[in-house]
Amino acid sequence: MRTQTDRLGPPPAITLETAARLHLGFIDPNGSLGRAFGSVGLSIEGHGTRITARRSQQQTPRIDGNITDDQRMRIAHHIAQLQNAFAIDQHIDIEVHDAPRAHTGLGSGTQLALAIGAAFVHIAGIEANTADIARILGRGARSGIGIHGFDHGGLIVDGGRNTASNDTSSMPPLLARQTFPDDWRVLLIDDTSRQGLHGDEERCGLASLAPFPAHLAAHLSHLVLMRILPAVAEHDFAIFADAISDMQQTIGEYFAPVQGGVFASPAVARALDAVAAEQQAGIGQTSWGPVGFAFVASAQRALAAAQRVSGNASLSFSIAVARNRGASWRAADDRRHRDANAA
Repeated sequence: MRTQTDRLGPPPAITLETAARLHLGFIDPNGSLGRAFGSVGLSIEGHGTRITARRSQQQTPRIDGNITDDQRMRIAHHIAQLQNAFAIDQHIDIEVHDAPRAHTGLGSGTQLALAIGAAFVHIAGIEANTADIARILGRGARSGIGIHGFDHGGLIVDGGRNTASNDTSSMPPLLARQTFPDDWRVLLIDDTSRQGLHGDEERCGLASLAPFPAHLAAHLSHLVLMRILPAVAEHDFAIFADAISDMQQTIGEYFAPVQGGVFASPAVARALDAVAAEQQAGIGQTSWGPVGFAFVASAQRALAAAQRVSGNASLSFSIAVARNRGASWRAADDRRHRDANAA
């Protein structure tokens, strides 16, 4: 998403919406051929982030919405980062209308940061792209799925980071983007009693892992190039589901010592196994979880899968479709902001 000053001037208020993402797996966490990580992911509807940003005269931003104290602090910090990076005394207030539960594997931190950044540069009339914003806000340290998904949506493959480069600010390059079939569905299962690894625990966990075997990286590369991408291009659900399950099992076993198993939540694992026992499904966990997913071939099959596994009080279920477009924004009414300042 590239933004620049409009001929009529930047809007005083905008509403911006961006999708959640599923991180379907790393390709080579060890960088055995000189590129670390590399990722496969998918943008999905229904669990996105929607904010309204308004130009303000107050130095301290007003941040409203159903968000945690940690999210509120992050938003204020992101605004300060943007002001410093662009050397501009632009103040904005933020209202968060929708945001996924944090640290569940849906990429909420990156999407909220990019939404704040895109809103800021729109209102300030600054020309900047999503990669610029991500660098300023420190996003994309390992995976570029959230950043490329913000721009394009769909199924994304990124190329990870060049391990020989000292440039830690470069974004993982976009290698492939495909439109995901409209009729396929994703059953999402969230263990609401848990959060996925994040922050210092995530960094320490990654550092404690043994090197990722080169033969497994080769296997995952083969899966992505010769099974997952062709299956999506040809709408071959059987091959896609089998390949995703294979990739998830491989990478899940590698991360098991850190997260306590192939899945972070035993309850989610049991529910996904039950789905796979009843119908063909591509099952796995997005990022560190606890959200697990089951790709199924149709809306009817998704409903059947949800009915099969519902009943656990700690689990929540939802059915999602892919989002084959990037973030969107529109000018918003800033009347509420003016009225509040007048009061």
